[in-house]
Formats: sequence, structure tokens, C-alpha cells
Amino acid sequence: MQSRRPPSTDRVVFGVNEPQAAAPSARPDLLPSSVDPTVFDEAFLRQLEQLMLMTRKQVRGGLRGVRRSVKRGQSVEFADYRDYSLGDDLRSLDWNVYARLEKLFIKLFVEEEDVTVHILVDASASMATGAPDKLHFARRAAAALAYVGLASYDRVVISILQGRVARRLPAARGTNQIFRVLADLSAVRAGEGPSDLAAATRHYAAQLTQRGPLLLISDLFDPAAEKVIAELAGTRCEVSVLHTLSPDELDPPLEGELRLVDSESSVGVDVTADLATLDVYKARLAAWQATLETAAVKRRVAYLPVSSELPLAELVFAELRRRGVVA
Repeated sequence: MQSRRPPSTDRVVFGVNEPQAAAPSARPDLLPSSVDPTVFDEAFLRQLEQLMLMTRKQVRGGLRGVRRSVKRGQSVEFADYRDYSLGDDLRSLDWNVYARLEKLFIKLFVEEEDVTVHILVDASASMATGAPDKLHFARRAAAALAYVGLASYDRVVISILQGRVARRLPAARGTNQIFRVLADLSAVRAGEGPSDLAAATRHYAAQLTQRGPLLLISDLFDPAAEKVIAELAGTRCEVSVLHTLSPDELDPPLEGELRLVDSESSVGVDVTADLATLDVYKARLAAWQATLETAAVKRRVAYLPVSSELPLAELVFAELRRRGVVA
């Protein structure tokens, strides 16, 4: 339960006031001063460019990308031969092999896939709580992951989950789109009132047509949190859930007689915060996370519990890499 805090009215890009949005055509290595240089400086972006969001399933897209596919198609890199079959394109025949063996073989080449990266940001009222702010963390994490996809020339789609729906932001491709992505994310504000995360993810899943890595950044404060995981797993994407909680939610600094107010329903509950109560809280929190992890493993979803104070570089280069989400 969290005390309700209204969203800020200042326009902010990841914690720094933004007087003017950067032009989308600006070079990605020349970041505007409005973006925190300790988070998105040139060196950090260059490190992100060395990563790739992993996908182990075959996908299909309208454009050729830069990922190596297990399928065979047309490209400049030779892969293998197979016997000629009636109807094959004669331009793919290897006449040099025919001259030596007097047998027709088709040349196979490595096909490069067009992958869509889906990034879902929970912007319900509960995400605006905590110190550091969970939505602040989610926007920064989404921006970093988006840049990893853009650097791989993947199609990146970011969607904002609020209420019962998923609002898709304009798709992006190529690193020159990073400033538009940052501007779009900086405009995201937490919603007000009750939310239905399961319904919002179901709404997104119903719209999804192109598969690829799918990452949800959320506190999962929903009675049907297991259904959220099930809805995303049903998309047949490579799903990862970044279960984001604030330090105060992981280890509440509470003491004495208190009234806690739900940030979405405004329902209050009176508690006595003593050591015994806090121990019970932590035990229930651990049990809840274990239940979610079990549901995720059952559906081959990567489940990563993270604190909103986790440094972004540690999230991307340590936690996500350790779990095989990026490589």
C-alpha cells in the first residue's frame, strides 16, 4: 500500500528538466544537455550498441534486418548447399559445382531477420510512488532497451499501459530515432485511479502482429498478476518481466500506528508497524515474488525482480545479460 502522490506537472526527461525537445534528426552521439550525462552519455550509448536483445524463435517481418536467422534465404553470405528441386530459382544454381560433379545444387545463404522489439511500460498510479520513483526508473530502462533495439536496426514499439488499455507510441527504427523515443517517454505521466494491468496486457496482445523480444516493466500491483504473465506468454514472443519495486516497498521504513492509503483505489488501512508486522510483510512479499517466478518459469518467461534504485548500467550489462535477455 502506498500513499497517493499526484504526478509532477513539470516536463522531465529522466529526472532533468527539459526546456525544449531535441530534434529527431540530431546525431545520437550528441546528446542534449537536458538528458542526464551520467545515464545517456556517448560512452554509455556506445556500450549499448554492442548488445542485442535475444530471440530464439523464428520471426517474420517486412524488411531485412541485421539478425542471423536459422532460416535460409537470400543475402550475400553463403551458408550451405542443397539438392536442386523442380521449381527452384535457376539463378541460385552453382554451375561451378555442376561442372565438377555433374549434379545440380542450390546455394543457400544466411537470411537476416526483421525483428520487432516490444517494450511495455506500466504507467498506473502505483508506478508514480517510491524513492526513486518507479515510473522514472521504468522510463529510463525503456529508453536504454529501446536504444539496444534501435542499434540492431530492429523495429521498436513502446506501449504505455494505463487503465485497461495499451497506448502504442509511434514505432521507431535506427539510432537516429532515439531522441524522438526519449521525447515520447519523457511525456509519459502516471494515470490516476484504478488500473487493470491484466486487461491492458490483453489489449496489447490482441493488437500484436509481429513477434520478437517483449519486455514489461511494471510493479505488477494487480490481483491478477499471474494472468498478466499468461497474457504476454500467449503472444509467443520472447517475454521478459522486470518486476520493479521501490526500496521502501522491499524494506518499509515504517514504525508505529499508521494509516496506509492505496495509491489507486484511495482505500486506507490502519496498521501497527512493528518488527513482527514487518517480518510478516517481508515473508508475504517473498512468497508473492516466488509465485510470480513460478508462473513465469512455467511459461518460459524471464522474471527479474529489480529495485528502482538499481543503476541502469547494472540492470543492462549485469542482470539482463545474466538472464540471457541481452547478449
